[in-house]
Amino acid sequence: MTIERDIAQELDEDLDVEIELVVLDLAGTTVRDDGLVERAFALAAERTGIVDGDEQLAGALGYVRETMGQSKIDVFRALAADDAAAERANEAFETAYLELAVQGGIEAIPGAEELLRQLRDFDVKIALVTGFSRATMDAILEVLGWAALVDVTLVPAEAGRGRPFPDLPLTALMRVGASGTAGMVIVGDTASDMLSGVNAGAGLIVGVLTGAHDRETLEAAGADVVLDSIAELAPLLGIDDVIE
Repeated sequence: MTIERDIAQELDEDLDVEIELVVLDLAGTTVRDDGLVERAFALAAERTGIVDGDEQLAGALGYVRETMGQSKIDVFRALAADDAAAERANEAFETAYLELAVQGGIEAIPGAEELLRQLRDFDVKIALVTGFSRATMDAILEVLGWAALVDVTLVPAEAGRGRPFPDLPLTALMRVGASGTAGMVIVGDTASDMLSGVNAGAGLIVGVLTGAHDRETLEAAGADVVLDSIAELAPLLGIDDVIE
């Protein structure tokens, strides 16, 4: 699919590229987060004792916000005393996240599922990536019923390294058989998502404001365009005329 779209207001250039693959982040980008990551971290910290006292917890939560989008086990390795403690804390985090998600309900960002269907109608490959574990990824997909709508789903352990490294998008590209990185679009809500796109050489890097980081942070990390939400991606790519 060749998309010719004048987006001069955002890019000062025309988007004229064969889009083969769109790589979408999960929490905060396609799935509503509402602070679940931070709340799950606080629960995990309490249950495992990875931090001591309110002051350490506040500092750790600040680091969690700063590194949002990165592999969760890597975040815990930076905060824990050793790998064993990091593994325990990560397991507690995944358990807490699922508990909170079930209580509050896992919801798609408005327009996310419509976008998946529009991309499929245009024969564009779709990858969903996350910093969560495979178990959490699968649980979210089951609740949303998205498994049949995407071509590949990846977690850091399956790609090598998490974001901001390029492993997730490049692994997705190889899995779907895309011809090159110029036709790959990266979409996410964190600086780590944007940096991963830059490091992978993606043709278009799109930030969304429904998650962790603000416009300035996303642009500083390499976003070509920042949208209010994923619902605005179809018009940007020129596929909003699809009849569902």
